[in-house]
Amino acid sequence: MFEAGKFDDLLNYCSKMLEKNPKDLMALQNSALSLLHLEKFSDCIDICNKVLKENEFDDYSLTLKIHALENLGKFNEVINCCEKLLEKNNGDTWALNSKGLAFNELNRYQEASKIFDKVLDIDSKNITALINKALSMSFLGNHLKSIECYDLAQKINPLMKELSEAKSREFENLDLKDEAFLAAQGILLEDIEKIKKDSIKNKCSVFHQYCQNEYEGKKNNNHEIS
Repeated sequence: MFEAGKFDDLLNYCSKMLEKNPKDLMALQNSALSLLHLEKFSDCIDICNKVLKENEFDDYSLTLKIHALENLGKFNEVINCCEKLLEKNNGDTWALNSKGLAFNELNRYQEASKIFDKVLDIDSKNITALINKALSMSFLGNHLKSIECYDLAQKINPLMKELSEAKSREFENLDLKDEAFLAAQGILLEDIEKIKKDSIKNKCSVFHQYCQNEYEGKKNNNHEIS
């Protein structure tokens, strides 16, 4: 039923199971999951709380409750739930990221940034932490650090177009128009610097140098194919 997206049917099935045994853990968890997908967030939290009353560290119920609280905009409560998960496992990167996201939503950007640093100490390629640290840095006015974070994320996943767009906006905030243009094309920082140096060397605009590089790249590709 879950795989088919029949969340109403799953909820009804679980309700029948709970009539027989109100403490059936699987039925309670699946009820909460169904309610989350049905966007009945308050009801989802109520079910999660029933499980957490029996086991305050139940990972699954805490995770579902966090998702429901996020949808309701109750970010202080999200932080409390994340701290429960972290009591059990202080290296839980999902809980840390969720906590950091909640701090960002509460405009507590400095605290959020420190949380994302903890994630990156555990997993330097955690793209969620990099992107959200970039947002924290942007709100704090540290646009250069934000750019660095987006650039690192872009190296990990170059197919995420929104990363180059976000990096470009950060350059615009610094009134660096050439860099903003190049970033919008998906170019990494090290290559941006090279293009800028080449434009000075060749006494042309950054835009012209970029176009020349693109032309040379396509010409070389055509020669390799032929």
